[in-house]
Amino acid sequence: MSNKKFNAIVTAVGMYVPDKILDNKYFEQIVETSDEWILTRTGIRERRILENGATSDLATLAAQDLIEKHNINKDEIDALIIATVTPDMFFPATATLVQYKLGLPNVWGFDLSAACSGFLFALQTGASLIESGRYKKVLVIGADKMSSIVDYTDRNTCILFGDAGSAFLLEPTEDYNLGLKNSILRIDGSGKDYLNMLGGGSLNPSTHETVDKRWHYIYQDGKAVFKVAVKGMADVSVEVMEMSGLKSEDVAYLVPHQANMRIIDATAERMGVSKDKVMINIDKYGNTTAATIPSCITEYYRAGKLKKGDNLILAAFGAGYTWGASHLVWAID
Repeated sequence: MSNKKFNAIVTAVGMYVPDKILDNKYFEQIVETSDEWILTRTGIRERRILENGATSDLATLAAQDLIEKHNINKDEIDALIIATVTPDMFFPATATLVQYKLGLPNVWGFDLSAACSGFLFALQTGASLIESGRYKKVLVIGADKMSSIVDYTDRNTCILFGDAGSAFLLEPTEDYNLGLKNSILRIDGSGKDYLNMLGGGSLNPSTHETVDKRWHYIYQDGKAVFKVAVKGMADVSVEVMEMSGLKSEDVAYLVPHQANMRIIDATAERMGVSKDKVMINIDKYGNTTAATIPSCITEYYRAGKLKKGDNLILAAFGAGYTWGASHLVWAID
């Protein structure tokens, strides 16, 4: 038993997806692909696109949804963490823009960059702030406007991504049976060549050349990433179950990052979890990067599919490479 006095529990959830829908038929018109090809290989039918606005808007609207649905006093929120790889700009941090738009008077906060694993990393970070005893309400948001970095002439990547935001409120509990129990999080920079955006940082500052080379768009070597993602996500999910002493029948839901149905299926199979115990929304939204896991949980909770005490295994894999899995015990009735 650790010396911590509190566990961090999720007490409120929220999400936002834009109205504009791009279905697979749209992509048949702009690149060489088909609805059948996309659906068979990814599980995606459509995705949402934010036409006017930025990541801070997705995050703000998700947080407003949480605040309104759960009647949260904004004055009591004391920390804000935003997981994103599509910040409005390098600085100021998107967290500061969201703080301003929400009118949060008493928070500090920051952005966290871990690509598709970003929400898991932010959740663990937020939980640690709660466990320290210094913070009572930590708002953790995963939000990405992936359409802002997608090359719509690249058929390998443009079909995959959508825009969304989703938010969790973390609070302390002295009930160690609830909340975030265990996390196993990993990074490995050897994956840097297979999933990246080369332009715009200090290595390759923005120039005519970087624009001409299309370095300001996401690049992915799909086969290389798929191979390591399947193993990484499956291995770490089983590992965190073992750490928590869970068998497959103890798991209410696997909540996988929504990147590809084949990766999701492989992870569930490795865990011994049946398909009806796997949260899915990739068909509706595509890969929304840091927003996939919290938006899945928000939708399933609102559909009445979650109950207090449910064991959830959250799993993700992203650029970097980054990956991880967490065991979260649901705490909202």
